[in-house]
Amino acid sequence: GWGDMEPHNSSAGGRSDTCFGVFNASEGRDTAQNSITSPWFSTAFGLIGLCSNLFALCVLLSSSRKLSSRARSSFLVFLCGLVVTDFMGLLVTASVIIPYHFIKFAWAKVDPGCHLCNFLGFSMVFFGQCPLLLGATMAGERFFGINHPFSRSTSISKRRAWSIVGLVWGFSCLLGLLPVLGLGRYTLQYPGSWCFLTLLPDTGDVVFCLLFALLGIFSVLLSFIFNTVSVVTLCRVYHDRESVQRRRDSEVEMMVQLVGIMIIATICWMPLLIFIIQTVLQQLPAGGQLQMLPPETQKMLLIYIRMVTWNQILDPWVYILFRRAVLQRVYPSLRPRPSLLSLYP
Repeated sequence: GWGDMEPHNSSAGGRSDTCFGVFNASEGRDTAQNSITSPWFSTAFGLIGLCSNLFALCVLLSSSRKLSSRARSSFLVFLCGLVVTDFMGLLVTASVIIPYHFIKFAWAKVDPGCHLCNFLGFSMVFFGQCPLLLGATMAGERFFGINHPFSRSTSISKRRAWSIVGLVWGFSCLLGLLPVLGLGRYTLQYPGSWCFLTLLPDTGDVVFCLLFALLGIFSVLLSFIFNTVSVVTLCRVYHDRESVQRRRDSEVEMMVQLVGIMIIATICWMPLLIFIIQTVLQQLPAGGQLQMLPPETQKMLLIYIRMVTWNQILDPWVYILFRRAVLQRVYPSLRPRPSLLSLYP
């Protein structure tokens, strides 16, 4: 098991040349039964997330076939991209992490070249950054659709929406490949079941950690700004006595879903992103001499990653629960009203 694994190929005054040795593996055997590292904990998270995203994907595909609204169709494309990303993220990471918890294989023996570790680290970064960027993209699309409805003759097409999703995936892929290209490292993390970026005071590691964290924070803040302005605009239309007929149920529905996605992303991701920035900046005075993460830092990083996992589990339920078909059953007074655009020549 990973308790037998020893850090190796570490230089006395420089960084380690491998993906091992960032945490003290010898302590892992004593804490392996802790609930946070339990195999059933990871298995339950993975199964719930996969089933939730599969259910949401089926609902999305069913809804997209019945829509005539182009704006709503493009929004569903972004939602579909988000659900597919969350589903694949859980599937890829769980396919490595869950078997480890049950088999307890030795990483140093199974993956001496760190290829599996690099793949898992890339997956963590790629599938972690994508939802944040997609949330900001969706918020930006709704911002222009609500606040500047006449700046475009029509809403973006499904093909263009999928192209934007593809660009987000491509950008996140490029970000995840940076350690493979030489900027930063992916290293094995406590309790030895997953790989992630390295929170050590090496220049490349610090730059990559800050890039990842600041980009995530920027995406969340951008979503907050766009969504806040869009909600204010909808509230003004909703409370305008002379414009009661302008209530846009479809736009309100999309904004409720977007705000829900933003709130979940903020709660789940911001603690980890802030923790990454604080950790690497506090360790800078070490000048690259620190070769192993403190035990408390290792455990806190694992807890924050567990919080991030909830983002992939809760995202699909935002769409499943906050649809008009569901809301109208709870509040029968909610009835379809004409779109704002239909009231203008």
